Amino acid sequence: MAGLAVNIDHIATLREARKVNYPDPVAAAVLAELAGADGIVCHLREDRRHVQDRDVRLLRKVVQSKLILEMAATSEMMGIALDVRPELVTLVPESREEVTTEGGLDLIVHNKSIGETIGALQNNGIPVSIFIDPEPEQIKLAHQHGADMIEIHTGIFCEATSATKRKQAFAKIVDAAKLAKKLKLGVNAGHGLCYTTIKSFNGLSEIDEYSIGHSIISRAALVGMDRAVREMHDLIKAL
Repeated sequence: MAGLAVNIDHIATLREARKVNYPDPVAAAVLAELAGADGIVCHLREDRRHVQDRDVRLLRKVVQSKLILEMAATSEMMGIALDVRPELVTLVPESREEVTTEGGLDLIVHNKSIGETIGALQNNGIPVSIFIDPEPEQIKLAHQHGADMIEIHTGIFCEATSATKRKQAFAKIVDAAKLAKKLKLGVNAGHGLCYTTIKSFNGLSEIDEYSIGHSIISRAALVGMDRAVREMHDLIKAL
């Protein structure tokens, strides 16, 4: 059965909107775990627009399941990861102009730096995932670099404006997941997934875990964190 990793970035986004000390993403992580989350995800961005260094260090002390740190492949983030020692690092692209991560990390463009980053993290006992678009060449490069797993970018599928585009995008996700498994990579998926789109993944056993944040946090604002996480967890269990 696939797992659910809950991204708590947008709790921090809400806090930073007023530059106060609430709501607390660490408290949200505790509630998510109590509701059945199999992992907690946070993205420490270079511009610190939502999650802060203090949050990551407190999450490391509090999270009981597993802590997944999303980060850019920079020397600064490398130092933080080696200090905090999350259960998994997911390497993601990062742009100051974007509202949220807009696509997968292009391993063709970042070929050399990614290999060095993966090696340094793994040499210190930290497994590495790479957030990539569902393209065969990207998956093969992730495998060549020795990544432990990939996270398939599901945004194009989730944001598709027609049934045809949705079908085409999902077919690429299926092919990507199957190829990654053949290469013995772990397979996670995330970006844009919600309580409706998650149902499309029924029967796709190649995916080990779903990373979901915005839709859960949005629902939590209306019904509470416990119910929002439990409902998503139940949907994933039923896949």
